[in-house]
Amino acid sequence: MYTPAAFNESDHTKLFAMIQQHSFGLLISHHAGEPVATHLPMLVDRSIGHHGQLIGHMARANPHWQQADGQPVLAVFSGPHAYISPSWYEAGNVVPTWNYVAIHAYGIFRAIHGEPEMMQVVQDTVNFYETAMPNPWKLDTASEFSRLMVKGIVGFRIELTRLEGKLKLSQNHPHARQEKVARALSASTDQNAREIADLMTTILPKDHP
Repeated sequence: MYTPAAFNESDHTKLFAMIQQHSFGLLISHHAGEPVATHLPMLVDRSIGHHGQLIGHMARANPHWQQADGQPVLAVFSGPHAYISPSWYEAGNVVPTWNYVAIHAYGIFRAIHGEPEMMQVVQDTVNFYETAMPNPWKLDTASEFSRLMVKGIVGFRIELTRLEGKLKLSQNHPHARQEKVARALSASTDQNAREIADLMTTILPKDHP
């Protein structure tokens, strides 16, 4: 990923937190000379190695898992993003741009076939996403329905070898312009814009003269 120094984020703790917050990603691999991609939720396991690992599952009928097994893959996670109008700078010789958060996670894809291991992947996924629900749904791992469901999926782990983070938040502009952009975004009715404004506000003190 092209990442100028001003936008680079290499802190793994921050990157893991961002993946966890924006965990629906795009899994990309290469097969027979063509790119292959699947949209999937993926969980972060920070306990494995220096770079951690991603865990998920997909339909057994999806040929992607067979094509990717044992191969290098890329998982792309997109955070909030927003259009930046040059009118907000109140300056000349400026152009429109886009502020955004993106993380690229590289690693080796390993399929999981054992029923207990796959059931654990599903259980972990359910627990992660149900935690915030007012009445969390629980998976009955001992039921016949759950056992049949697991037969229709394949779990996977991606042993991460590299993480790249890009936070493009107007850091290449003077502090005063950053403040103007953050104010304009915070006044927007778009949730993405407000999230970008919040992120910009968190980095502004570091760049203040």
